Amino acid sequence: MVCTNLLHQTADLGFLPSHPDHLPLLSQAFCARAVQGLRYHGAAPHTARSRNAPMDIDLARTFLEIVRLGSLMAAAEKLHVTQTAITARVQKLEGHLNCKLFIRNRTGARLTSDGEAFVVFANQLVQTWDAARRDLPLPDGYRHVLRIGAEMSLCNPLMLSWVREIRASIPDYALHSEVREGEALMKDVERGVLDAALVYQPAYWPGLQVEELLEEKLILIRVVDKPEPYVYIDWGPAFRQQHDAAMPEKSKAAVAFNLGPLALQYILDNGGSGYFRTRVVQSYLDRGIIERVPMAPEFSYPTYLVYARDNPSPTLPRAFELLRTIARESEDWSQRWDPLI
Repeated sequence: MVCTNLLHQTADLGFLPSHPDHLPLLSQAFCARAVQGLRYHGAAPHTARSRNAPMDIDLARTFLEIVRLGSLMAAAEKLHVTQTAITARVQKLEGHLNCKLFIRNRTGARLTSDGEAFVVFANQLVQTWDAARRDLPLPDGYRHVLRIGAEMSLCNPLMLSWVREIRASIPDYALHSEVREGEALMKDVERGVLDAALVYQPAYWPGLQVEELLEEKLILIRVVDKPEPYVYIDWGPAFRQQHDAAMPEKSKAAVAFNLGPLALQYILDNGGSGYFRTRVVQSYLDRGIIERVPMAPEFSYPTYLVYARDNPSPTLPRAFELLRTIARESEDWSQRWDPLI
């Protein structure tokens, strides 16, 4: 009953439909957090005008960007709008809620107590709206969907194998998978747009569980019959820093890639050397196509599974066990863009 009343209050602001039956994707976490917010902060009073005025979901997104970046100016740059537009959005949102959300000064914007209370609501509103737009309507014959993502270098074979196992073991769930850069994946998990993501260098944000899935090394290999030139592969900021400190003479290579699978195919086709993940190159090492460069530095490069701690899906633990089994048992991650090889 409390949640039903809360949903109607939220709908009055124009974010959501006014009837609870229209909210199949609204999570239990929203009700729990929202009730807690009302209990400790109290519901903001509404005038008749604010109750009936429609609310653009972009107002909530703008609010969250200001919170994340700490200033209206930074939010304006991030959202590619003028600071005047950001100010107008804040004023409109404050008018809808009938309360002050920010204290603005020369150093940025600081949340008021009402603003702090609204952070929870804004996050859940944006998450729910994004999930609804993406998942509805569900495929015919399915009532549930799992949403997973991975960085490009992890999509094949790790995520591909995971998708195959989920479809075989959990056939009553529809499956949505996507490949994006790590930061975008983290944001989607935080917003509830994705249930889980596979990333290399996770950020540690409140509410997100970061689990090391497997430990791997980047090793220097070379083509046996044509070991030159050295090809630089950008494995991220941590690798760049460690690589340039250990091998400054190789920090400015004539050929460079920022995608490991593409770099590996280039080296296999044209010769050369470079740093790659052990599992990816193991089959080529076993066949004698490439060899490890002796006495070369090695770099740690673990893979992480990221998901929301409060995700209510009863199927996620089972899906995670499938993934952990794949990570333990799969040793050959050789990657060629040609599917026939």
